[in-house]
Amino acid sequence: MTLSFPNPSRSFDQTRHAVCFIGHDGMFQVRFFVEVEALGTFNDNAGGGETAETAYLSAFDALRSSIQDAASKAYARERRNSYTLTASGFR
Repeated sequence: MTLSFPNPSRSFDQTRHAVCFIGHDGMFQVRFFVEVEALGTFNDNAGGGETAETAYLSAFDALRSSIQDAASKAYARERRNSYTLTASGFR
């Protein structure tokens, strides 16, 4: 089977300082964490009252396609049940 992303949900994991999302390979779930540094820079003093968490989730949404491509490539190299995607994985 191939990795798919049928569920668009994602969440911010404060402990890991990353956005978490789930992929599926058949009946198996695969957890992915995207470090916030991979999502680009965020100015904590940005106007509009947007929280850091909201900004990270919005950045993830804007980059979803390339993030899922990077997740699929990581999964194709080595099949595990959990991955952390870093900024270097998008270069």
